[in-house]
Amino acid sequence: MSDAFLSVPPTVPSGPLRSGVRRREVWAWAMYDFANSGYTTVVITAVFNAYFVAVVAGNAPWATLAWTAALGLSALIVLLTAQWLGAWADAHAGKKKLLALSTLGCVLATAGLALAGPGSVALALGFLVLSNVCFGTGENLIAAFLPELATEDSLGKVSGWGWGLGYLGGLLSLAACLAVIAGFQARGGQASAFVPWTMLLTAALFALAAVPTFVFLRERGGAPATPSPALAAVAQAQTPAPASAWQRTLDTLRHTRRYRDMGRFMLCILFYQAGIQAVIALAAIYAEQAMGFSTAQTVQLVVAVNLAAALGALAFGQWQDRIGHVRAIRLTLWGWLATVALAWAAQTPAPFWAAASLAGLCLGASQSAARALVGYLAPPQRQAEFFGLWGLAVKGSAILGPMAYGLVTWLTNGNHRLALLAMGAYFLVGLWLLAGVDAQRGRHAALAGD
Repeated sequence: MSDAFLSVPPTVPSGPLRSGVRRREVWAWAMYDFANSGYTTVVITAVFNAYFVAVVAGNAPWATLAWTAALGLSALIVLLTAQWLGAWADAHAGKKKLLALSTLGCVLATAGLALAGPGSVALALGFLVLSNVCFGTGENLIAAFLPELATEDSLGKVSGWGWGLGYLGGLLSLAACLAVIAGFQARGGQASAFVPWTMLLTAALFALAAVPTFVFLRERGGAPATPSPALAAVAQAQTPAPASAWQRTLDTLRHTRRYRDMGRFMLCILFYQAGIQAVIALAAIYAEQAMGFSTAQTVQLVVAVNLAAALGALAFGQWQDRIGHVRAIRLTLWGWLATVALAWAAQTPAPFWAAASLAGLCLGASQSAARALVGYLAPPQRQAEFFGLWGLAVKGSAILGPMAYGLVTWLTNGNHRLALLAMGAYFLVGLWLLAGVDAQRGRHAALAGD
């Protein structure tokens, strides 16, 4: 990174950044996406999920359902705590403190997964729940910094920077783990020998890559609103007196009709993210159980998905601000439907690889676009609280999607193809709900009600 990049004066707006925001600070914010993506890529998507089903649970008929139930429980915990924690962080300017605690918890619990071996189901599920709760909490908190850093018309672009760098971080962790796996397999080592080392490596990389976030990212509280002259007339001129986290949460719930577009979009997220969460949580299991992939082949597949996701996040983030947030998300949902259909029909590796690449593009684009739209619809002084609502919707989807997939496989005696096809219904419902979201009306309500 050049000295010129790091030396932008703190009082001068720099393109898509708010006044007072250094580019170095945005890089540090995006580095958290880089850091935590290794956890989802290695633990949830590529390595530990398939290891749990095949080795820890011994390919028991209930193994996939147990995995999805643990993810559902962790999502439920985040769902119940996300908005309250966000409201507390807003009231006490405590996003960074909570982020540090959640990061430490996720790192230690990920390292704890290294203790899981054949038969240690309870230990594996316990550390999985703890690590995923801490990951989900941190994900909400880091997202709440976005509106403080980016200008209103550049939320998609800056969000795309974070997601793009995040997928590169996932690739780094996955590549490092692949090197460990290849080394053990070359000596005839089994999964029970090399998977614990991948957990320790993933935890260490998470901790190391998160350091810039805590060194350079500033805690500002709510970002200043920058409404148009028409909207400025309805925005309140005085900041209300600080309220407790519970008071702020109850106030938001009491006035949900004021933010009807945000509410409908949260419901939309709940459904379409259910399909995405199922893909993220069960990709490796599907590849091994339905397509017959080896661990090394599955890791290579996930590497390709992450490359495509990084490209999707970076490229689509630039485009999203031009075509509009709602239209951008609609395009990604149609892409997800095509992905499900292609993967379901695939009988050989080639079309499945094509489906995985399309899934990566849609994954990066849809995740980046959703975070940007939440930032656009959130009242400026309640960003952490409303990103807590976003987390509530995402974690609710993490219950609906993987649990539905697990139940279908259990009821159909392990039919992973039918389970994947069933996930397409979530994207159809998401498209229907998205049709009723008006981003401009929602932004007007956010500024008027702040």
